[in-house]
Amino acid sequence: MSQTIRLELEVPGELKLLRLPKGVDRRLHELLDKQDSGQKLTDDEHREAEGLAELNDLLSLLRLRSERLSRAA
Repeated sequence: MSQTIRLELEVPGELKLLRLPKGVDRRLHELLDKQDSGQKLTDDEHREAEGLAELNDLLSLLRLRSERLSRAA
């Protein structure tokens, strides 16, 4: 069963800045590069990479939806 949740957020400043911090983004890319080079990630690294990728996707989605709403207003 799917569920819809409406969430309103006040996002201060530029929406373009709604991204992973540089250090966190760097860590995500380190893990993805390790995996892409054929090295096996540990279970902890795999969970970390999944969590960071999900957070990055969420921030991207929020940024894009906010930009779309700003243009529509």
